[in-house]
Amino acid sequence: MARPRTVHRCSECGASAPRWAGRCVACGTWNSLVEEQPSAPPAAGATSARWGGEQAVPLVDVDVAGATPRPTGLAEFDRVLGGGLVPGSVTLLGGEPGVGKSTLLLQVLRALATGGARVLLVSAEESAQQVRLRAERLGDLPPTLLLLSGTDLAAAARAIVGLDPELVVIDSVQTLADASTAGVPGSVAQVRTCGDALVRLAKDRDVPLVLVSHVTKEGTLAGPRVLEHLVDTVLTVEGDRHHALRLLRAVKHRFGATGELGLFEMEDTGLRAVSDPYRFLLGDRRPGVPGSAVLPAVEGQRALLVELQALVAPAGPGATPRRSAQGLDPGRLALLLAVLDRRAGVAVGPVDVFASVVGGIRVAEPAADLALVLAVASACQQVPVPADLAAFGEVGLGGELRQVPHASRRLAEVARVGFHRALVPAFTPDGPPDVELVRVSSLHEAVQVALAPRLAGTAG
Repeated sequence: MARPRTVHRCSECGASAPRWAGRCVACGTWNSLVEEQPSAPPAAGATSARWGGEQAVPLVDVDVAGATPRPTGLAEFDRVLGGGLVPGSVTLLGGEPGVGKSTLLLQVLRALATGGARVLLVSAEESAQQVRLRAERLGDLPPTLLLLSGTDLAAAARAIVGLDPELVVIDSVQTLADASTAGVPGSVAQVRTCGDALVRLAKDRDVPLVLVSHVTKEGTLAGPRVLEHLVDTVLTVEGDRHHALRLLRAVKHRFGATGELGLFEMEDTGLRAVSDPYRFLLGDRRPGVPGSAVLPAVEGQRALLVELQALVAPAGPGATPRRSAQGLDPGRLALLLAVLDRRAGVAVGPVDVFASVVGGIRVAEPAADLALVLAVASACQQVPVPADLAAFGEVGLGGELRQVPHASRRLAEVARVGFHRALVPAFTPDGPPDVELVRVSSLHEAVQVALAPRLAGTAG
């Protein structure tokens, strides 16, 4: 009998190699190859028996009624999912430890169970007593909220088939194990096997399934990359543990648009939906302080006014100036500082520059360029940006200002919050009548206009 051939599989991208190597040749990650036993090849005729009955149909005849999302009862959660969970869909939820993943899903389960739905939580990390103590903070527990505590994949599958729930949550997929698969829970083979089995079960039973996933120290979802390809939706929960604000994003969503944003506040009794984040993002702002600018950012369909702050300090003698970015792309900050120095005449070469987004959120869109450079220029010249002025626009390498998408949505939020002026690229369309548009075509002009003494005098 031939000896079983082992393979080594990358824990990051799922690529296989015949022997161990220090670096994965597919994705370049170091020390990510782990040994596993390959699965047995399918028997002759098995493939044809499984797929022989499939028939092609005209696309226009496909019934989409089964893909209608069902609301969960949590408005911000449903907003990100485009209305709710679709029957038979599989969602992967990731986030750092303690950010609120399990609490959020307990609230989703409780909301559905309160409406009479039978729902199931498979807790593979915590005991039943631990889950009960944490769930009691949310309020009364409906009798149709069912709990299975254990790490056995077969037991979880039997519970799903026997109870026929309307929603299943697995917390977490990295701690679930299949007895017939080699490897410890969390290994590449175990995660891939459990993920594949649960996805097939969800599709066969037409039940929505949510898998909780760990994240690596780099902030990416743990386990083989193939897991993200198996599921229909990938959600992430973000937030600084020192701030109460939590952000729910859809990174991948086969049933709707990605990029939508849900906002929650972490409280002692769970996560509370935040309909207006103004007090979190601008409530403690100090108008009249140099180094501050307000940006109307857009996340999905939602516009948010966020404060960008900058601080400059002389670099030490002979030291290389530092550039620190929190909530911003460090590479983009370095690029904008170079443009600000060369195209607008603001000397930032010999100073340390620290920039951040207030509130513990992250801004990555190019529309933040103008507000960021205004905050840096304001800090350098010690002249505050006017308190009622918001700014957005992309900055080019030539110092020109370029239009950005969703200008009308941004300006509507500017007007709603009570700002009266907006510094925008020259060809930005008109906005609400109570917002004055200050149109500029270059970064040099924007700095001169925003930090002019006659405007700075109105900053307080």
